Order: sequence, then structure tokens, then C-alpha cells
Amino acid sequence: MSEQNTNAWPFPEVPDANDLDINAIFGGGGTDAADTNPFATPAPVTPQTPPAATVPPAAPATSAAPPAPAGMSPAGTTTPAQPAAATAAPPVQPAAATVDNPIAAAFEQKTVENAKTSLLEKAPVFCHKGAKEPIEDPSMTFEELRIRKSEDFADLEEGKYVSWSVDYCGIRKEIKDPKGTTIISIKETIERSREFLEALKKAKDKNPDCLVKPKVVMKTKGVAAVYKGRFGSVEEARESDKVICLIPSSDGRIYEMRKTEQGEFIAPKNKVTEFQQVRAGFTPALPKIPMRLLGQIVAFFRSYMKDGEECEALAQIYWDKRAKEFFAYIPKQTVCKDEIEADLRGCPYDDETRYLCYADIHSHNSMKAFFSGKDDRDERGTGLYFVVGELDRFFPSLKARISCGGSFVAIDPATVIEGLEQPFPEEWGQCVTRRKPLRDSKPLAAKFHQMAKELGL
Repeated sequence: MSEQNTNAWPFPEVPDANDLDINAIFGGGGTDAADTNPFATPAPVTPQTPPAATVPPAAPATSAAPPAPAGMSPAGTTTPAQPAAATAAPPVQPAAATVDNPIAAAFEQKTVENAKTSLLEKAPVFCHKGAKEPIEDPSMTFEELRIRKSEDFADLEEGKYVSWSVDYCGIRKEIKDPKGTTIISIKETIERSREFLEALKKAKDKNPDCLVKPKVVMKTKGVAAVYKGRFGSVEEARESDKVICLIPSSDGRIYEMRKTEQGEFIAPKNKVTEFQQVRAGFTPALPKIPMRLLGQIVAFFRSYMKDGEECEALAQIYWDKRAKEFFAYIPKQTVCKDEIEADLRGCPYDDETRYLCYADIHSHNSMKAFFSGKDDRDERGTGLYFVVGELDRFFPSLKARISCGGSFVAIDPATVIEGLEQPFPEEWGQCVTRRKPLRDSKPLAAKFHQMAKELGL
């Protein structure tokens, strides 16, 4: 490397003027610049004012160079720079020292308190054999929870073989009295403890679950479940992630599929509690059939029981959507004692936009009101059906049923027909006094039968 030229003026931005005393500026005094270390700390010297007539000579080639910035060597100098003692940086505190920072500590404490507040409102979680489900009513006891879950877990059916524990943020509590201890009491006990607060500070998960875990102390043949699902086919159930699957079958039963590591189990469900209880019946969307109209139909049926001849007859009840009223239609028919052949073609009320065929009603003349096997074959369409019997009596008998896709269900005629009840004056009720029956008292009919028995009648 070629030696740098030190004879040139080192400050090109400042002109080489004859009136600048370089030695005076850089503290060189009258000392020879060649013997002076430009980086040594100069001793304090009282500046002397040079005589006015003296003109300082130009800076020699060997004059001292100005001090370079810290960490850098001047050109042509091999002496390393000595760092100034006053500029030494203080040691950096490690990040772990935030414990001594009251602001950081307060922030951490507030974070833990907020997390604890949200956990107070969080429901505990039932956890057993891979199943996890929030407990909606934590006020129940552990024994009550076992009874509810025993329908899904056969291994929980015997309470004496089941023990309970609660795991919450690394804290584990064993339940000594499952019948007398509520789930919420154990959760609150843990949350109020100092141990829980310290564990929450150290935990990475600030939103842990309070896990309620049963343990079977005696092995049974129960099958694990995750949760239940309802599916329309076996294929849908297999593709799901549910372990317990309820599937309706064409035989009218509900089947339960359970998927385990052993394989796939399917069996009829004997006690189905997962579905709402449904009662068969009929809820009318129209007003009740007027008793006056029914009286007209009964009078029509009785007209075919004269002169010692009894025949059945058929009538249809229609609803006029425009007039908002019921009316009867008598189709063409051929009748005898126990049969009706009706021709429903050419009915003038086939306009479904205006008329609705609401019910069929036929008579059994003097026979009792019942639905025969022939009626079952003829009345498979979904609708309302009535049969009137014992027309030779003052009050004939009446039966009603619905057909729902060919399945028959008997209903109370009062569901769709007005009754005999009529409003009566309120003062009638003021004439009647209620009382409890006397001891050994018998109704009048019972007394009459007793008297007839004694007389041998």
C-alpha cells in the first residue's frame, strides 16, 4: 500500500490562510509537531496572545492533525484509538428484569385479573373418553351429572364404581362426596385460591377449561361417545365425526350407531330420549263444522231407514274458501244395508282454488258406529272421516278419525264439530250448591240396583 502524502493541507474546505495558527488551535504551543501525539489528552495551557507584529508561519508538513472521531485512526497513523472513559455506555439491563418495573408488573396483574373474571362466567366442561361438552347447569351435583350422562356412557351407570375429579389450570381436586357436592362449588373454590392465581400467571393459556372428569374404577363394557348426531341415512352417519349417531329406519324404529376403535356398532334404540315426544292427532286450520249442518246430514241418513228398510248413505262436507262456510254435497251413489257405491265423477266442486273437500261422513243405519275393513281400504287418502251409527235412537253414535298417509288415528269428534252445548243464563248456576258426599252414601242408581237385587228382580 502506498504511503499517504501528509504534506498536503488536511482541511480542503478551509483555505490555507497565513493568518491561522494551527499549533495554537490544536494545543501544540511551541512544541515540535513531530514529537506530539495528536490523540493524547492535552494538558491545560493558558493561552498566550501572540504579538501583533508576529505573523505565524504556515503549518509545516509535520504539524499535528486534528483529533479524529472516536473509533477511527487518522490517515497514516497506526496507533489504535483509545476510547474516552467518559463515553462508556452503562450496562444494558436484561429483559428478565421487568419484575422490577412496577408498570409492567401492574399490567401483568391486570391481565391476570381480567382473565380470571372471564373464567368466572365460563361454564365447566364434561370430559370423558374424548367427549367434551359444556355443562349448562353447573349447580347440579356430580352424581346428578353421572345419571344424565349414563344414557350416553354405559360405563357410568353404576354410581358406586365412578369417581370424579376436576382439573383446572393445572390444579386437580378429587371429589370425596359426589352426591352432596355441586360442580359450581368446586369451580369457585379453585378460582378463589391463591394457587389458581399463581398458576394463571404462569400459564400460556389464559383461558383454560375447567374439566370435570369421571373415572370408572371398575371396568365395564360401556362404549365411548363424543356427542350425538341425527342423520337421515347410514351413509351420512358414517361420514360424520360423531361417535353416537341416531338413524331412522324404514321399519319405523330409531337405530343407534356407535363408532369405536373396535368397529361400528348398530342396534335398535330402545329408549329414545333425544327426540321430542310427538302425539298423533289433528289440529284443524278451519272453524268447527256447525251442529246445524251435522243435524241436516243426520236427518238425510235417517230418511233411508223407513218402512222397515235400512240403508247406508254417504255425504261430503266442503269448505267454500270465498264464502268462508261449510256446506254438504251428496254424490251419486247406490246403497244397501251394508254397502255404498259412490260415483265421485262430475262433482261441481272440483275447483280446488275455491272449494276444499274437508271430510267424508257415512252412516251405519241402526248398527253401531265403527270403521269396517272396507272403510279402511276406501279411506286411505289423507283426510277426515266420520261414521254415524244407531240412527234409530234419539242421540245417534258418532266416531271420527284421521288418515295420515294411510295410518289411521281416532280423534274426538268435538275437535272438528260443534257440540250440543249452548249458552245458559248465569242465574241457573246460583240455584245449585255443591257438597262433599256423605259416608256410606250411594248414588241413586246404586240404591235402585241394590233394592232390585234384594227383591229378586
